[in-house]
Amino acid sequence: MSGQLAFDLPLLPTLSRDAFFVAPCNRDAAAWIDRWPDWPGGVLLLLGPAACGKSHLAAAWRLRAGAGVFDPAEHDWKGALAPETPLLVEDAERGAGDPAIERRLFHLVNAAREAGETLLLTARRPPAEWPLGLPDLASRLVACPQARIALPDDDLLAAVLSKQFSDRQLRVEPRVIAYLALRMERSFAAAVRLVDDLDRLSLSQARAITVPLAKRVLADYIEGDGEAAADRSDPAHGRE
Repeated sequence: MSGQLAFDLPLLPTLSRDAFFVAPCNRDAAAWIDRWPDWPGGVLLLLGPAACGKSHLAAAWRLRAGAGVFDPAEHDWKGALAPETPLLVEDAERGAGDPAIERRLFHLVNAAREAGETLLLTARRPPAEWPLGLPDLASRLVACPQARIALPDDDLLAAVLSKQFSDRQLRVEPRVIAYLALRMERSFAAAVRLVDDLDRLSLSQARAITVPLAKRVLADYIEGDGEAAADRSDPAHGRE
C-alpha cells in the first residue's frame, strides 16, 4: 500500500480559561466572561462566527461557575434552574422559529432573571437576526448584554492554528503556521478545516507537515470544484 489509513481518533482539546488566547477581536468577550457573576440582569449572550472560541469560553465559564447545561429543544424550563446553579444554553438560535422551543427559552430567561441566577447563551448571530416568532422573547434577548467575538487577525489565526495542531498532538514548525496564517481564509472555521486536512494528508502520506505540504493544501482549496472552494479563493476571505 502506498499510503496509510487515516483513523478518526478523538482529539484532546484544552478548554481552560488560561488556554484561551486573548486578542483584540475577542478581548471584550473574554472580559465579560471574567466579570461573572456581575452581568446586568444575570443573562449574557456570547456571539461570534463558527469555531471562533465561543464553546471554549463557555466551557471555561461553566467550569468556573459550576453551571449546568440546558437544551430548550429537549428540556422543559420548569425545574431547570436549581438554586445557585447557573445555566449554559449553546447555539441558542437553533430553535428560533419553533414556537415550543421559543416558549421554553422565554420562560427560562424570565425565571433566571426573577431568581437572580445567571444564564449564558451562545449564538452565531445577534437575536435581532434570528427568525423569532415570539415578540416577548425577541425583546428580552435584544435587551440582554452581548459579548461579541469578531473575525481574527493574523496573530490570533496563528494562535488558533497552533492550538488546533497541539490538540491533535502534532508538532509543526512556527514558519509553517506563519505561512498558513498569512494566506488562509480569514475565519476560525477555516483554521479548523485546514488543520484537519493537513493532519489527514500528512498521515496518509507519512509526511511531516511542512511549508510545501501547506502550500499544496491551500492550492487545492483555491483550485477545487464547488461553491466552498470558490468561497475560499475569494479575495474577500483571504490573501494570496
